[in-house]
Amino acid sequence: MMKDSDHTAQLRAERGDVTREKLLNSAIDVFGRYGFDGATTRKLADAAGVNLQAIPYYFGGKEGLFIAAAEHLASIIGSHVGDLRGAILTRFAELDAQGAQMTAAEARQYLTQIVQRMVVLFVSEESESWARFIIREQMEPTEAFRRIYGNIMRPMIEMARRLIGAILKDDPASEHIRLRTLSFVGSVLVFRTAHAAVYAQLEWETAGPRELEILQRHAAELVAVLGAEKDRQS
Repeated sequence: MMKDSDHTAQLRAERGDVTREKLLNSAIDVFGRYGFDGATTRKLADAAGVNLQAIPYYFGGKEGLFIAAAEHLASIIGSHVGDLRGAILTRFAELDAQGAQMTAAEARQYLTQIVQRMVVLFVSEESESWARFIIREQMEPTEAFRRIYGNIMRPMIEMARRLIGAILKDDPASEHIRLRTLSFVGSVLVFRTAHAAVYAQLEWETAGPRELEILQRHAAELVAVLGAEKDRQS
């Protein structure tokens, strides 16, 4: 049987976890809206609905919360593609062990799955605050950008480079594939970074089941046309 003191300690730890989670989630939005300088500790605490002293208690101060929020954001995004990313990396490891190359057809299947998942995520309300945070860091990179880039952006881009390299039958490390990958990623990111323009052009008010189905078909088409001209010429 759990002692009263142990039970009290467990409850305190659980409340602490909840408080920390509230601060991390709210901080992504507040830092995205106001930037590091404009996001006062009062704004951060009020947005999370917690005591002002919780910030230094859990994170050592505003800077610690800022870095932790960036890592939390990378973790959230990673959780949406973690299973698929793991499957692809496992497959690449198998091929590397065999000294074999992934076929273009298999690479297209994997890339289509990634893009379909990401495009749906990018039009969700959930990703709105993420975009503000990341765009600010793109314009004026700080340690927060290095955490996001290192933990999620670089691994995802490098994986996409390898898939696109397999599709185009070119070296994933080449400048050509790096550029093609960045352009490809940009064609997906536009659904979040230019969200208002996308909705205005498509004359959409929301992204319901019909719109999401259209976006997933579009995502598949983006992958299908990769290398299509080269294939016709060969």
